[in-house]
Amino acid sequence: MDPRQQAEYSFTPTQDWFSFNIDTWKPLFRLVGSTAPRVLEVGSWEGRSAAFLLKELCGPAGEIVCIDHFDLMGTDAGRERYRKFNHNLSLTGGQFRVLDQFSFPALMQVLEEEMVAPPGAAGFDWVYVDGSHEADDTFLDGELAWRLTRKNAIFIFDDYDWDAQPKDSRHHPRPGIDAFMALHEGEYRRLSSPTHYQMILQKTTDMRIGFLVKEKVNNGLDAALGYSVNVAYAIDTTYVMAAAVSIRSLFKNTSGRVSIYILDCDLSSDDKDKLTASIPQRENFTITFLNLPSTSLAAEFGPVWAKFDLVKLLPVERVLYLDADTLVRADVEVLWGTDMCGRALAAAVDVGFPMGHESIERALYFNAGVMLMDLSKIRAHWTELESLARGPAAEGKYKDQDALNNYFRGSWLELPLRWNAQGLGTYAESRSADRAELAIKDMKTASSIVHFTGPVNPGLGLVLSPWVQPFTAKPWGYAGAPGHPFASEWWQVLEETDWHGYRASKEFASYSLYESEKALEEAGRKVEEIRASAMHSASSD
Repeated sequence: MDPRQQAEYSFTPTQDWFSFNIDTWKPLFRLVGSTAPRVLEVGSWEGRSAAFLLKELCGPAGEIVCIDHFDLMGTDAGRERYRKFNHNLSLTGGQFRVLDQFSFPALMQVLEEEMVAPPGAAGFDWVYVDGSHEADDTFLDGELAWRLTRKNAIFIFDDYDWDAQPKDSRHHPRPGIDAFMALHEGEYRRLSSPTHYQMILQKTTDMRIGFLVKEKVNNGLDAALGYSVNVAYAIDTTYVMAAAVSIRSLFKNTSGRVSIYILDCDLSSDDKDKLTASIPQRENFTITFLNLPSTSLAAEFGPVWAKFDLVKLLPVERVLYLDADTLVRADVEVLWGTDMCGRALAAAVDVGFPMGHESIERALYFNAGVMLMDLSKIRAHWTELESLARGPAAEGKYKDQDALNNYFRGSWLELPLRWNAQGLGTYAESRSADRAELAIKDMKTASSIVHFTGPVNPGLGLVLSPWVQPFTAKPWGYAGAPGHPFASEWWQVLEETDWHGYRASKEFASYSLYESEKALEEAGRKVEEIRASAMHSASSD
């Protein structure tokens, strides 16, 4: 709308605080990807900027929602501005709506409306904040409007260089705008120059409304409230590379908010740096390292007991625990949303020992590599669990896993095997009476979390024996995991981490040679023990 063509509009000539922005705004229109742009304006006065946006940006298919209190219609001046506003916007022929309220209740109303909008319809492509000049009001207007702003949308604060008040005063918009920008650092690209009168941003992150209304209670509750999926690992330096693959694969397949907690089992600063560098920065994905106290079970008995320590150490009430030797292939929000039916723990049956093994009471037996845990319930009985971990039950074949199975026997919730796909290509294929009852086929065709069970470097007997082919092992061990259908995918994800190139490196070649020679030496010792035992038996006869 050229200022020279405004004769038909009812604008007060001495109150043109907008037209000098037109030359700056027009080039920004090409950044708006929508063919039917939606505009949100906070502070409209007589509608000068709104009429321009409605005619030049929105067109016949778009719309603008304007918020202005118009003195709550309590004064002649407010009523006159409201009349002029409606007259001016009507002349454009575009779709507009005005909320004659203060910004806070009006924005809350819009937030509730947008929450129940059809998929893909919510949010705005252009937001203009030009309401109060108070710093706190400006911050609040920006914060609420930001939640309604779509990714790649243009977001403009007016009066950043206003000269009627000191720029560091609480009665100036700038401190509120600066606080907003500091809070949302990394979520936008600044488009205006340092000397520009307005602050112009382009949002670079997805829209997160972050409020809940009754119609959405059963549809995206956690996302609406801003809750995160909490995932815990317990890692020492020998498993840090594997953990990088697991976390990277989780990052790739889960788009919602995720908080990663890593129980640090004596990681080096280089381990932490490489692990952090392996995950691209994302506003809704964070990693926190937690130190294990000297009194922890892991410090006393070894890293495998750290999954017990997390019960006390994690600052959350619910967590998904993952072993480092996992590969995530689906959105874990689906698993996170499992109704635990009041149980404290959910896990998948152990494919190797569905009903347990010889050193534990026969009962349905779970694998502890993937566990959904209600920590608030478990903490209520921490003393009993800790006593079990320190007692004879912890001396079983699988130590921590046996102790957990002893404690939760008969009270845990069974998860589908696709959330802990174990023994693929190896023992999952072997028939047994207990294994026949499991949904092995479902695990193979829809593996959401693959668990590379077995040793990193198997003994030579397993590698050479025709009765245990293919053998069970990790992809990164000296012998690899030749029978595993997802071993190559594990290596592909590793290439996306800070360990890229490791498979072809001299370091891996040297490691493989060392471990294979160690396996040979161990095999030689066993052969010598067998030979010596046989000779002793023969001489006794």
